[in-house]
Amino acid sequence: MAKYILIVDDSKTVRASVTYTLKKVGYEVVEAVNGQDGVDILKKLSADNRRPSMIITDVNMPLMDGISFIKEVKRDSSLKFVPIIVLTTESQKAMKLEGKKAGAAGWLVKPFKPEQLEQLARKFVR
Repeated sequence: MAKYILIVDDSKTVRASVTYTLKKVGYEVVEAVNGQDGVDILKKLSADNRRPSMIITDVNMPLMDGISFIKEVKRDSSLKFVPIIVLTTESQKAMKLEGKKAGAAGWLVKPFKPEQLEQLARKFVR
């Protein structure tokens, strides 16, 4: 079974770019358009006894922002140890600290280089 990564971002362009980069190196990608959509997708996957190998999320999104999404994911015992990478335009130290406290394993600032994303995927997806 292929390892897959959930990407949660309200930008269609970013989702397409991340999906292209990750599929090119062999990962399956599931896309969500905001944090609430991400939670809903994770519930559906969980019902099928599936969970992502990694999650990549933006911070600034409608309905549920990325920090709230991370906190929600980390409340689920079956997802507690899934690494979550924040991919955002936010680069302030306070925001990074908030993400880390919520449970983020890493932080990547947009625009990103495909090699950076590939390296993070190799590091966190086992």
